[in-house]
Amino acid sequence: MSGVLQEKVAVITGATSGIGLAVARRFVEEGARVFVTGRDPERLAAAVWELGPAATGVRSDVSVLADLDALYARVREEAGRIDVLVANAGIAADAALGGHTEANVDLTLAVNVKGTLFTVQKALPLLVENASVLVIGSSNSMRPNEQLEVYSASKAALSNLVHNWARQSRERRFRVNVLSPGPTRTPGLLGVAGAEADRFAEAVVPLGRLADVGEIAEAALFLASDAASFVTGAELFADGGYTRA
Repeated sequence: MSGVLQEKVAVITGATSGIGLAVARRFVEEGARVFVTGRDPERLAAAVWELGPAATGVRSDVSVLADLDALYARVREEAGRIDVLVANAGIAADAALGGHTEANVDLTLAVNVKGTLFTVQKALPLLVENASVLVIGSSNSMRPNEQLEVYSASKAALSNLVHNWARQSRERRFRVNVLSPGPTRTPGLLGVAGAEADRFAEAVVPLGRLADVGEIAEAALFLASDAASFVTGAELFADGGYTRA
């Protein structure tokens, strides 16, 4: 039986681990050909090996516009179009007020805001009519963490950008939505918080646990698929109720 993304071409940035890799894995399972990016060549190669022959890896840093140009040149040459774009690449190099550095603020905004904006803008010539553009946000956009001030602000900026882009859906002929995960069991979170992440989730997430990356990937699949054909400008919080608690 054909998958819901059969013969679709998807580009997923920041897909070497965590949510990005889980989304790529789920898209491949549903028949998509995926172009995945990452900054580290070894991790990128490992991700492509795991995903199999339907995946193509392109080393790319979304904060470097020349890298994005090279990415889309490769997609144009090998596939000719984009049906689904997932702007997932992001970074949390942050602190609380009093501990910020110029370098970390610049890096966070360069990757999370500038990088996402140009990931979408530079893809425009390749997007097919009715393409789905999915921006990965965060529950921090609505419920900011005091240790993640700039990260939280950057994710709120993405929600604002998507709201503006969705208002152009009529002329642009694509759908664009935000998927905002809550606390999720990713290597990044566990590397920073360890067992504290589970205790935090038990205390403050109404469902009482962290999300699994596969659960976030299922939400991404919905927004990418024709099942969401009349959904644009939405922000889907896959957060176990965290932002409403």
